[in-house]
Amino acid sequence: MSYEAVDRVPLLDISKGNAADHEEIMAALEEVVKSGWFVGGPNLARFEEQVCEVTGAKHSIGCASGSDALLLSLMALDVGPGAEVIVPSFTFFATASAAWRLGAKPVFVDIDPKTFNIDPESFAKAISKRTKAVIPVHLFGQCAEMDPIMEIAQANGIDVIEDAAQALGAKYDGVGAGAIGRTGCFSFYPTKNLGGFGDGGLITTNDDELAEKIRLFTNHGMKPRYYHSEVGANSRLDAVQAAVLSIKIKRLDEITNARRANARRYQQLFESAGILDQIEIPSETDRCHHVWNQYTVRIPGQDRDGFRDQLNQKGIGSEVYYPVPLHQQRCFLSLFTDPDLLPETNRAANEVLSLPIFPEMTVEQQNLVVDRFVECLKGAQKEYRIAS
Repeated sequence: MSYEAVDRVPLLDISKGNAADHEEIMAALEEVVKSGWFVGGPNLARFEEQVCEVTGAKHSIGCASGSDALLLSLMALDVGPGAEVIVPSFTFFATASAAWRLGAKPVFVDIDPKTFNIDPESFAKAISKRTKAVIPVHLFGQCAEMDPIMEIAQANGIDVIEDAAQALGAKYDGVGAGAIGRTGCFSFYPTKNLGGFGDGGLITTNDDELAEKIRLFTNHGMKPRYYHSEVGANSRLDAVQAAVLSIKIKRLDEITNARRANARRYQQLFESAGILDQIEIPSETDRCHHVWNQYTVRIPGQDRDGFRDQLNQKGIGSEVYYPVPLHQQRCFLSLFTDPDLLPETNRAANEVLSLPIFPEMTVEQQNLVVDRFVECLKGAQKEYRIAS
């Protein structure tokens, strides 16, 4: 494809991503149909083993969604009415709603401005006698600072639930996301770095007893059949999703390497464009292996939404993750009376913009993204493209 042939770049290209595995996936789906085994079974068992290999966790338990993974983790850790769960406000809604649904109180804290992840100091200050758990989110594919988080949590008897929905394959000091806290929670929504053909989730843990409890909760608290020792949920990763994911996960390293290469190229392009005095680009911390589920820049001092509209008019897809922090959401206003107490969260919500970084993205497409980004920012195109 020549550079001139590229005219538009979508934020995501899910169909192109699935094309590489199309024949193998279709064959696997046909086998599922022939077997009649649509819930549980060998496809699920195989995929759960593969996730253990990727994360290094001892156990993995499939469930219906990443949101349910958070909910089931909290249930298994006996979080309920009267408890407090510390969460970043700058995250997807499910991080906090899982606690709310169990009658617990989400306690919102601020983020590190460089990584967008939970600020350990803000976490420490929010602890009370009622704090039962903390949910650090490995936002955009980079792990939170887990050493201080784990130290603070252990010193205060607080359970750590990793929200790794965007971070399968990420690592912190060489340890896989999902293998550090009491549990790790993953999502396989189609837009994730490992995406299925619909909703799907999974929970990891190194705790044998906790794993058994979570597995029980995914199936109505039922074991053996029709005997219920707990009130659980109907939250299972079906065999169709497991079959698809079991194939796609074999290319996870390849997918991650492509995303990482795209992130490095963005850095080179933005540096060459001479605009780093006007925007802030994301970076990978020394202790982390970033999987770049999103590439999120900051545009301070600009009308971010107007800027995004201009990009869209020039054919460049983008998204804002997330325009309204959780502490400002209408349903949570009763929990947080001062909207100015989380300054870094508020600033990020006004400045962030995520650009295309899907693994199948070509050099030509990436050049075009940055070309048109600079056009919107400076009103003039510059020559700074790179060949590879």
